Amino acid sequence: MLYGGRSGEHEVSLASAAAVFTSLDRTRYEPIAIRIEKDGRWALADRPPTTMSAAEVIEHARLEAARPSRSGREVHLMARPSEETILSIDRRTSREDDGHAVVTGLNLDVIFPVLHGPYGEDGTIQGLLELANVPYVGAGVLASAVGMDKAVMKVVFAAAGLPICPHRVVLRHEWQNNRDPIAVDLEKSLGYPMFVKPANLGSSVGISKAKTRPELTGAMDLAGSFDRKIVIEAAVPNAREIECAVLGNDNPEASVPGEVIPSREFYDYEAKYLDDGSKVVIPADVGPKTAAEIQRLSVLAFKAIDGAGMARVDFLLSPEQIFINEINTIPGFTTISMYSKLWAASGVDYPSLLDRLVALALERHAEKQQLRTSVT
Repeated sequence: MLYGGRSGEHEVSLASAAAVFTSLDRTRYEPIAIRIEKDGRWALADRPPTTMSAAEVIEHARLEAARPSRSGREVHLMARPSEETILSIDRRTSREDDGHAVVTGLNLDVIFPVLHGPYGEDGTIQGLLELANVPYVGAGVLASAVGMDKAVMKVVFAAAGLPICPHRVVLRHEWQNNRDPIAVDLEKSLGYPMFVKPANLGSSVGISKAKTRPELTGAMDLAGSFDRKIVIEAAVPNAREIECAVLGNDNPEASVPGEVIPSREFYDYEAKYLDDGSKVVIPADVGPKTAAEIQRLSVLAFKAIDGAGMARVDFLLSPEQIFINEINTIPGFTTISMYSKLWAASGVDYPSLLDRLVALALERHAEKQQLRTSVT
């Protein structure tokens, strides 16, 4: 299990990993926790991630994120097909004969990336795992990259004929050099209020709702501090936040939809992980026809990005229309995760969900092994 990572969602990843690690069936699996520090170092975790309440997990994770791993056993993935998937290096224990660090090879059956945000959910880790030719849970390189980049995601959704709300994409250097003209254009084309987001982050990190020019300026600066690409969306009036989980490979299934009622004006980072006031209604009270349409659109969105394994599709439901907001290829697995709750309400409990995801990873990998790699 890979967790942590070089991302603004590092703390959320630690929280997700705790739930996954403790819920894996020890009669079927031997989990190995590999933590990626914020500076990018990989190491065998000196202790497994700990499950706590949602708020406690995030607070503990923040402290953990600032603490380098105490383990001296650094880990390196073999970026080529090998019987030794990873090499564990213990620099604290040297051989008596030559003084070199002790290197141990481990052969892993499957890797479960419990990583959120850049350098984990965006195709970078997936590309490395493809080079190693090792099975892994979740979407491949392309789907991960498209699912991470909200700007490209919207292009793909639009090409597939899926409903998305009006939006604009602004590069950070464009904003820095032409602040006033861009602000005027956004006001004319989208109007207030509008949501401003970094293109390549999740967990509502760096997202703001702007109602005035000063708020828009601050929101653009904040989003630009997290990413070179900024997505600005027109707010959907009287929108309800609906989420739907998808599970599968070539024949994906959708869960029952659920509704998030945030404790704040919108479902920001604090409302998701730190406040106790946000509520979840599963199944969402939307009526059978709307629920079926949300499930249909969820599967179409999953297929549009060529998804695999899992995804959570987020919607904005107005009285007149359904909009797809985004798709998450590694949704949260914390104790308050909508993904696991949606599947529990659909008849798949947490341990069974993990079993399905591992099986789907092995299935996808076996398919790839049938491909030709030579013309002769």
